[in-house]
Amino acid sequence: MSIASRRMSRIKASPAAMISARAMEMARAGRDVIALSAGEPDFDTPDPIKIAAIRAIVEGKTKYPPLTGIPELREAICRKLDRENGLRYAPDEVIVSNGGKQVVYNALAATLNPEDEVVVPAPFWMSYPDMTLLAGGTPVVAPADAANGFRLTPEQLERAITAKTKWLILNNPGNPSGAVYSAGDLAELAAVLRRHPHVWVLADDIYEHIVYGGGPFATMAQVAPDLYERTLTMNGLSKAYCMTGWRIGYGAGPKSLIAAMAKVQSQTTSGASSISQWAGVEALDGDQTFIRDNLAVFEERRDLAAAMLDQANGLSCRAPNGAFYLYVDCAGTVGKRTPDGGVIESDGDFAKYLLDAEEVAVVHGEAFGLSPYFRVSYALATNRLEEACRRIQRACASLSA
Repeated sequence: MSIASRRMSRIKASPAAMISARAMEMARAGRDVIALSAGEPDFDTPDPIKIAAIRAIVEGKTKYPPLTGIPELREAICRKLDRENGLRYAPDEVIVSNGGKQVVYNALAATLNPEDEVVVPAPFWMSYPDMTLLAGGTPVVAPADAANGFRLTPEQLERAITAKTKWLILNNPGNPSGAVYSAGDLAELAAVLRRHPHVWVLADDIYEHIVYGGGPFATMAQVAPDLYERTLTMNGLSKAYCMTGWRIGYGAGPKSLIAAMAKVQSQTTSGASSISQWAGVEALDGDQTFIRDNLAVFEERRDLAAAMLDQANGLSCRAPNGAFYLYVDCAGTVGKRTPDGGVIESDGDFAKYLLDAEEVAVVHGEAFGLSPYFRVSYALATNRLEEACRRIQRACASLSA
């Protein structure tokens, strides 16, 4: 007899984590696997951030931190939001958590009642629907069109909202699509939200600093100040600051919401590592030029991988405007046969074929709510990325009608 709750039967383990784990197992077995499955920059954490953490250890700043974060980090977050986004928050309107994922879950767990709905544009980061289910709510998937760059339109948002809607989760730039919502795009969505005052906005800005083409980044509370009181602006240090393992995310919003999220956190993790938090102060207040340098490398890799994958038989790939992913259309491979006689019937089959035949790990589009696609992370060494793309081209060329 299973000990798991009925709710757990609705929850899936993270496909990206599972695929990455399988790739690591294959690599430990001596196979030359190239993993394009993990959303993790390959750049090392900058030295000044590391030194700030070492200094915190030496100075004995290793005790339990305040529940919502050390004051110094919450103040640095307030300065960052004011400086870069034109948003004014007080420290008691900010919470620091164990990565961005906990910020999102805290918000959902603190606010969702049974039957409450959360609108999730697809393709989506795969954890949004499952975290909604885990918090007792119902995810409502709103498919976005490739023709519109995978950005949700006002009409699509309007159709998705019901009397039960509690949240709209908007990831900008988006994972897995790299879609970027301009200030104009957000203003159009805000016009819809004004007609539905019961709907809150969770603005997941974790890829804020990975936007190509020099265009300005925009976030909902900045574009629509009248929605400020029903917006949670969420961000973190994992992507732009190359601090995935440090586990620092943060959210800023109305004091009552932050207090409710803190109550959830008080009974789960009790807060983020004190050492990581002191490193976070340096990250936000220190020199930011490395972000621009890393962005230039990401852009080169994006252009290389998008061009090579678009040349592969049966694939179609456009270069996105943000993040470090490609969401590759593999509809042209569906129905084709592999060299061993198997048939590609879905993007899941194609992803399995790539791993088995060419030792390249990608995440299938079904996991992100929109098929037939697969996600490629180009956050790895350029020579390995190029080799992976050659292998994918070879795998595609080996398929037959």
